[in-house]
Amino acid sequence: MPSMEAVVKVFCVHTEPNFWLPWQRKRQYSTSSSGFIIGGRRVLTNAHSVEHYTQVKLKKRGSDTKYIATVLAIAMLTVEDDEFWKGVSPLEFGSLPALQDAVTVVGYPIGGDTISVTSGVVSRIEILSYVHGSTELLGLQIDAAINSGNSGGPAFNDKGKFVDYEKSGEYTVPFRHGECIGFSYLVSQKYTGEKAHVKILRNSEVHELNIKLAIHKRLIPAHIKGRPPSYYIVAGFVFMVVSVPYHRSEYGKDYEYDAPVKLLDKHLHVMAQSPDEQLVVVPQVLVADINIGYEEIVNIQYQLICCNDPLTLIQRQIYSAKASICTKFSGPFNCS
Repeated sequence: MPSMEAVVKVFCVHTEPNFWLPWQRKRQYSTSSSGFIIGGRRVLTNAHSVEHYTQVKLKKRGSDTKYIATVLAIAMLTVEDDEFWKGVSPLEFGSLPALQDAVTVVGYPIGGDTISVTSGVVSRIEILSYVHGSTELLGLQIDAAINSGNSGGPAFNDKGKFVDYEKSGEYTVPFRHGECIGFSYLVSQKYTGEKAHVKILRNSEVHELNIKLAIHKRLIPAHIKGRPPSYYIVAGFVFMVVSVPYHRSEYGKDYEYDAPVKLLDKHLHVMAQSPDEQLVVVPQVLVADINIGYEEIVNIQYQLICCNDPLTLIQRQIYSAKASICTKFSGPFNCS
C-alpha cells in the first residue's frame, strides 16, 4: 500500500503578468493541486501548479495547518517549518511500468478536502507534448479517474513506489520488448554537459564523435521562468520581448494557428545567434503629442542593431515601425 501520508495538498495564489500592460499584473486568483514529499526535505508538484506564484501553502493529510512553502525550482518546493516534516517518510521512485500494469493515483481533486485514491491500468506509453515547457516527454495513459486538482499528485505501482514516468520527427526507436517509441525519447534521456557518442555517415565513410551537449537557445523562448515580461517605453512606444507566453496572451491558446506567419516562422525555426539576441515587437503605442501619426501601430517587428547612441536607436525604432519592417533586435534594451 502506498504511503499516502507523503501526499500533500498545494494551495497557490497566482498573479499572472499582463502582456498588454506589462508594468502591471493581472488580478490574483487561487488554485489547489497536489504534490508529494521526496528526499532532501523537498516536495514535488507540477510546474503549472505554482506558475507565477505569489504565495504557496502546503497541507498534510488529516491536518488543518497550512505551511508556507518556498519554491526552489520550477516544480520543487520546500518548507522551513520542521513540524511539517515530522512523521512523514519520503516516497521512493520506482521503475517505469509496462502496459496493463496496475497503478494507483493519489491526490486532492476539487470537490472535497480529503485525499482521493483511484486505480487503473496503464493503457498506453508514448511521447507527449508538454505545453508548459514546449517540449516532448515520455507519458503514460491510464484509465484511472483523474480530475482537476489531482495535478501534481503521484501515481504508484503495485509495490507502492512512485512511478517515474516523466523522464524525458516521428521516427521511432526500439523501446522495450515489442514496443517502439518516438526518437525524441532518446534525446530526452541526455542532459546538458553530458557527452553523446554519435556515428556520422559522410562521403560513404562512418565517423565516430563524442559531442558535449549544450542548450540550444531559441530566438523566441518557451517561457519567462516566472519573471515579469521585459519591456521598454520610449516616446510612447511600448517595446516588448516576444516569448511563447506572449503569444498565448496575444493570440490565445491556438496561437500556432492564429499568430502572424512571420512570427510563427521565427518561433519554430530560428535560433538565437548570440546569448543576448531577442525578438522585439511594439504591441501598442501610448498616444502622445510626440508620436502623432504612429497611433495605429500594433505588433510590428523591428530590425535593430544595438548602438551606443540612444537617440539614433530611437530614430531607427520609429523608422522601422513606420516602414513596417520585419526584423530582429540584438542586445539588451538599454544598449549600454
